[in-house]
Amino acid sequence: MPKGKFIVIEGLEGAGKSSAIALIKSAIEHAGHQVVSTREPGGTPMAEAIRECVKKDWQDEQVTTEAELLLMYAARAQLVANVIKPALNSGCWVLADRHDMSSRAYQGGGRQVPDSMIEPLREITLHGFHPDLTLYLDVEPEVGLARARGRGELDRIEQADISFFHRTREKYLRLCADDSNAVVINAMQDMDKVQQDIVSAFARFMGQQ
Repeated sequence: MPKGKFIVIEGLEGAGKSSAIALIKSAIEHAGHQVVSTREPGGTPMAEAIRECVKKDWQDEQVTTEAELLLMYAARAQLVANVIKPALNSGCWVLADRHDMSSRAYQGGGRQVPDSMIEPLREITLHGFHPDLTLYLDVEPEVGLARARGRGELDRIEQADISFFHRTREKYLRLCADDSNAVVINAMQDMDKVQQDIVSAFARFMGQQ
């Protein structure tokens, strides 16, 4: 049985990841593949509990940058070992709402954690494992956060200052420039054009398989 493919959707808050995921899921199923959907942090019972720890506002207790980073990789370790790799080995395609690029952008870029601290965690957790395709939906932070606020109350990370999100976006773009499996989608266009670009990027990926 051929191994499945691992596709990740990345982006800032309000970039339109949910719509992109639905679009890609439909395209994968139309191509005849079974899809397993995941999200990060989360995707397993333990990882979902870690997600709550990460997202929660702990009131008078400061969540340190180091704790946040370690929690993200702990959740990822559980998800990769218990869901993603088994699904891929069984022939399923895995479609993820965020993966390792998020930590490198949010904690590495936004929180300004140096690569020298992140790389050992990546090695322990992933051992070189990486997506076959990453679609990064690029949106200006002001635009994305305005969309996110329209959905409801922002979580602890979403409440960070705007400079945090500008640093995160800049790191995302640098990471994509260095990753041959990553495609940047302009998510500030009209929705129809964004969807067309997503479908086109996926079609090019399928044509390479």
